[in-house]
Amino acid sequence: MVKVTALTKEEAANCPVRQVLSQVTGKWQMLILCALDEGPLRFGALKRSVGDITQRVLTENLRKMERDGYLIRTVDPGPPVSVTYQLTDMGSELFGHLVPLFTWAAERHGEVSAAREAYAAE
Repeated sequence: MVKVTALTKEEAANCPVRQVLSQVTGKWQMLILCALDEGPLRFGALKRSVGDITQRVLTENLRKMERDGYLIRTVDPGPPVSVTYQLTDMGSELFGHLVPLFTWAAERHGEVSAAREAYAAE
């Protein structure tokens, strides 16, 4: 098993598993990966595909994902100027690892909802 225990802030800051997972397992990053897996999208189309995300939050997440090498941002000077985002090979590979989790979540949603209702009823 990969070591994930960190007893100090310094150990946590230097843990490769925590460093990567903290940037790719958030709701927005996962939904962005899912949207871009079908191919490159312009900013507006990506925002519509994700849905309930603000422009600011989408921009912040896209910048982080570009910084970490999961996607490429391409600017077409136009006119009009257009910005397109697409997954890198590493981003596509990451998405491939997340597909089983997405599938599991979809298949188990009913059970999770029932467990939450039972817990709330206690």
